[in-house]
Amino acid sequence: MASLYLLIPIAIIFVCIAVAIFLWAVKSDQFEDLERQGFDILFDETESKSKSAPSAEEIEPTTKTVENRNTGDKS
Repeated sequence: MASLYLLIPIAIIFVCIAVAIFLWAVKSDQFEDLERQGFDILFDETESKSKSAPSAEEIEPTTKTVENRNTGDKS
């Protein structure tokens, strides 16, 4: 029974802290745009895709380039 005298005020303090954090999040517009993050996952922008993804020529060298390295020709 004596432990309840300690645990109940601690629980009330935790609830007050949680409510204060929630009210701060609402007032600072943390919940303003909830759909944007979901749309960002589904739809890629072409600019970010072209900047981050290397082209096919950057990934695999052409056959002529490989032959030139093997024979020493620079044509």
